[in-house]
Amino acid sequence: MSRRSASLFVATLLALAPPAFSQPPGGDGKDATIASLQAEIRRLQTQQMHQGQQIRKDIDDWMWFSRMADIAKVDKVRFTSKPARMSNPTGQGYGNPLIISAYTFTPLSLKAGQKAPLMVVVHQGIHGSYETLLDLRTARELLAEGYVIVAPEYRGSTGYGGFLYDQIDYGGAEIDDTYAARNWAVENLPVDPLKVGIMGFSHGGYHTLMNILTWPKAYQVAYAGVPVADLVARMGYKDDRYRDIFEGFIGKTADQDVAEYKKRSPYAHASKLETPLLIHSTTNDEDVNVLEVEHLIDSLKAAGKKFEYKIYDNAPGGHYFNRIDTPLAKESRKEILAFFAKYLK
Repeated sequence: MSRRSASLFVATLLALAPPAFSQPPGGDGKDATIASLQAEIRRLQTQQMHQGQQIRKDIDDWMWFSRMADIAKVDKVRFTSKPARMSNPTGQGYGNPLIISAYTFTPLSLKAGQKAPLMVVVHQGIHGSYETLLDLRTARELLAEGYVIVAPEYRGSTGYGGFLYDQIDYGGAEIDDTYAARNWAVENLPVDPLKVGIMGFSHGGYHTLMNILTWPKAYQVAYAGVPVADLVARMGYKDDRYRDIFEGFIGKTADQDVAEYKKRSPYAHASKLETPLLIHSTTNDEDVNVLEVEHLIDSLKAAGKKFEYKIYDNAPGGHYFNRIDTPLAKESRKEILAFFAKYLK
């Protein structure tokens, strides 16, 4: 926005403002005017953000359907999960299950009456979505191997307006949303309920870990790429702004409630692992520091668990190293597919 546009924007707000903006100058009246103006600007910025996200989501939906039409039957479905968070326990709709969306992809090669293995693919980003830029290649590779895909847009995802966005519950009900997608797919798609995998990168890797550690019998194999694994350590190496965001998610800072942050950390539940698991990380990850993944690996080893892992050394692309188009990325994704095949084919 140019300086002139910004000035016009503020002038328009003042002209249209409620009486509170018309306080006499000085003292509390001036402070109230400034506070009201700031609040209105924040409201409009938030509204504009969600409108932009919804437009991008509409465009990306079209991209999914058009770019996958040669290999899959694509659909977008809606189902229910845990109730939405509401502040008024006597309010209308309190306790109603939250409606969640998900993408589904069924290989065109799947014949009528056949059942395929299912892969639950969990998108990255605390506030993110399943998007063609980051997820298209992996989806096409899975479909080429014969997997049916369900990709949940769990609470907190972008592109669905402010209500779903604000429902984010880091490590809480959002994990139930992914599990609900798994259950919906088993009941409604042509899949074998005894051949279900789950995978994700970054926050999607976090979802993957929390799902298999909470419902180990529900999944036969799992892949966690550069996963968030230790929220206590994470708060230690991130800045104040990031810690403030998590205080909004969880209700307290890590120093105020270490136990809650630990409870929402996969490493703390290492003893519950039963599902075959492959973990990838890289030493130059600029988002999820490798020390988090190393702590997870050490915890799994200490618990006597069998799993596979690889920590790459300065992989090109850092946090996104195996979601891009380098030879290393393609080789890494081949390793993932080979690992899945051992348990689902």
